[in-house]
Amino acid sequence: MESRHNSLKKKYLTSSFKNFAYLSALRPRQWTKNLVVFAAPLFAFSINLQSLWGASLAFMLFCATSSSFYLFNDIVDVESDRQHPVKCKRPIAAGLIRIPIALAMAVVLLVSAITIAWMRSPALGATILGYAILQVAYNLRLKRVAILDIGVIAAGFVLRANGGAAATDIALSSWFIICTAMLALFLAIEKRKAELRLTQIKGIKPRAVLKRYSLPLLHRMENVVTTGTVVTYTLWSSGPVVRGASTSWMLLTLPFVLYGIFRYQLLSDSSEITRNSDNDNDIEHGGRSERPEEVLLKDMPILITVCGWVFTCSVILYLKQQGFID
Repeated sequence: MESRHNSLKKKYLTSSFKNFAYLSALRPRQWTKNLVVFAAPLFAFSINLQSLWGASLAFMLFCATSSSFYLFNDIVDVESDRQHPVKCKRPIAAGLIRIPIALAMAVVLLVSAITIAWMRSPALGATILGYAILQVAYNLRLKRVAILDIGVIAAGFVLRANGGAAATDIALSSWFIICTAMLALFLAIEKRKAELRLTQIKGIKPRAVLKRYSLPLLHRMENVVTTGTVVTYTLWSSGPVVRGASTSWMLLTLPFVLYGIFRYQLLSDSSEITRNSDNDNDIEHGGRSERPEEVLLKDMPILITVCGWVFTCSVILYLKQQGFID
């Protein structure tokens, strides 16, 4: 009886581990990037069950689409990943998921996402399809072309925002679109800065696209997009007078945006990466700013800032709906 119990327990644990491997292969930590779809109803002050359902659907579709390409990439790079000290632990490279199964998962996720999106609305379907085409172009070529690589990353965030608008039938402000693009470029540049510093700290050979960048160049690019982000957000939050937010009280959220940007720059500073890394693994990955999703989930000041921004927006929305403010 005891032997049978141990056998069943071992079988259960093995099954649970495999299920975790399937989930891990989808890289759920990366799904935080898709939360941008909720920006459209939030920035438009259109928070209701219908808009939340539409944005939630767009979020799930973008998660499915992005995860399908993570699977495709891991299949294509399986041999090189097995030689990498960190990537060798990925489920496909580690042999926890067989390649035919991973390929089937990727195809099902991608086809399902595009089909459901088209059934919801042609605009959402076109957005998901455009995002998929962008990912194909990025993985085949553009990720190895300097400047265009960060441009594609920014375009991906703009498509996510547009997907949220398409799923909720909300018209986006021009300032909102430009601000989203500027902020996405900022994050992409910070990511490249952290990756470049990793090659310097570890003394390793940089991949092809990083050879085209230098820290002085990235600093100059950072200055441009940081200024652009602050200016466009300020103009949007100034209110209807500049065809931005529906109320100029949104200017109260500007301090959160400024602090968030400056905090992120602090985390990407080379001395900060070396001095305040949580552990050796943080340096191994180039610092947290090399992984935006890690910053959002693990950096407490950034998390508090985001929560403060959301709370302030919610209060302004409530007061406006009640007629206390214009």
